[in-house]
Amino acid sequence: MIILLLFIPIELVKAEVITLTPETFSDKIKEKDTAWFVKFCVPWCKHCKKLGNLWEELGKAMEGDDEIEIGEVDCGTSRAVCTKVEIHSYPTFMLFYNGEEVSKYKGKRDVESLKAFVIEETEKAAEKSQLEDKEL
Repeated sequence: MIILLLFIPIELVKAEVITLTPETFSDKIKEKDTAWFVKFCVPWCKHCKKLGNLWEELGKAMEGDDEIEIGEVDCGTSRAVCTKVEIHSYPTFMLFYNGEEVSKYKGKRDVESLKAFVIEETEKAAEKSQLEDKEL
C-alpha cells in the first residue's frame, strides 16, 4: 500500500508592511531614493480600528515597487517616534523621501486612492531630489 501525501502550498502572503520602532525608524526613512508611506496609529483608536486590513492591502498592492515601502508605527509603544514627527491625531498617514517628510495624506481611505497618492508624491519627490543632486 502506497500512501501519497500531497503538500499543496497555501498562499498565505503576508503583506509587505514593515513595523517601525524607535530603533529602526530614522535609519529606514533615510534610505536613499526610497519613499516610506507610514501609518501612525494606536491600538485603542476607533478610527485606526475602522481601517481594518486597509494598510496590509496597500502593502500587498505595492509589492514589487522597490522605491516605495509601506510602514507603520504603533504610537502606544513607539511614542518617541510619534513625538519626533509631531503626530497629534490618529490615524495619520505620512510620506517620507530620503528622510524628509514629503506630505501628509488626507484623502479617501481606500487602496486605490492611497496607492495613487503614494506613487504620485514619490515621483514628485524623486524629481525634486534629482534636481537638488544636480545643483550640488
